[in-house]
Amino acid sequence: MELPGFHDLGTLFEQLGLESDPAAIDAFIGQHAPLPDDVKVSEAPFWTENQGRLLKELLLEDAEWAPVVDELNARLHETKR
Repeated sequence: MELPGFHDLGTLFEQLGLESDPAAIDAFIGQHAPLPDDVKVSEAPFWTENQGRLLKELLLEDAEWAPVVDELNARLHETKR
């Protein structure tokens, strides 16, 4: 059960309509990382139009979600080792 006001990568992936278990999240990030430094997370080419718009809106309008979107952004921009 989701706690009111509690957001993590799992709940973000649920909002994006993607598999939200930790292994699926890691696989998704592994498949799509690293994003070039000049590509905003909300403008990455692998999102649908609606997913990109949702990420942008979450960053701009909802401070509760911003840290989670920032975490996803950081993970997608990490250089693979």
